[in-house]
Amino acid sequence: MVITGHTAEYLEDPFGLLKGERYEFFLHVEVDEEDELYTEKGLLLKVIFLADGDESRILQNYFIEEETEKVLDFDLEDEEIEEVKAYCLQHLPTEDADGSD
Repeated sequence: MVITGHTAEYLEDPFGLLKGERYEFFLHVEVDEEDELYTEKGLLLKVIFLADGDESRILQNYFIEEETEKVLDFDLEDEEIEEVKAYCLQHLPTEDADGSD
């Protein structure tokens, strides 16, 4: 799996009930044609990501077929989880950024 780009935005917590900052990422990913995830219609990975000081983690993720917006029933493998977590940490939106890559 190769992450080729993303869009991201801060998710507001208007009541301040949740600890940390949450972000919604849509990662554009490419996989080998022989991978079971492969689709000619494009592939996105939606990630809800928590950043709270030294703690950061993926709260939720799922694959989406880009053209049809169909949710695909696949999970990330352990090494992919670490790759996605590192990518999200590196690309957290800033207040003056537009949230896209």
